Amino acid sequence: MSDPVVIKNKVVSLVYAVHNQQDELFEYRDLPVSYVHGSGADLFPKIEEALEGHAAGDRVVVHLSPPDAFGERDPKLTFIDDIENAPPELRRIGAEFEAQNAKSESIMLTVKHIADGKITVDANHPLAGQTVTFEVTVQDIRDATPEEIRNGRSDGDPLVLP
Repeated sequence: MSDPVVIKNKVVSLVYAVHNQQDELFEYRDLPVSYVHGSGADLFPKIEEALEGHAAGDRVVVHLSPPDAFGERDPKLTFIDDIENAPPELRRIGAEFEAQNAKSESIMLTVKHIADGKITVDANHPLAGQTVTFEVTVQDIRDATPEEIRNGRSDGDPLVLP
């Protein structure tokens, strides 16, 4: 019997590292996370394509341009306000907070700049506008259950990308 490979309707467990455009480590996950291959629910399509046919133990490196990853930076997602309108705990560069947009969707904002009594916050993903590198190592492959196939998600530790 041959070793299983990554194909549609398999639950794939993997570990990964994400590097920004300057090749600095942005995120590292050494505890396996899982997804249902072919569901289109959890992975960027180009990563899913690159994993197709690989077996446990295989390492795959994928470079993603902004349109294939976190998108281009959107200047409309940067906001400037008077610093006195910000709570004291947010009056530092790098501070993050959650807010709701006009559609009542939850968004993360990061304080990017403080000067001349003004504070600048940015709702773009930190990797927006960058070509990023994903280093993915397949840890395990198994058949997805009918429920996992129906839901498009693994019952195990689900994959949540940065």
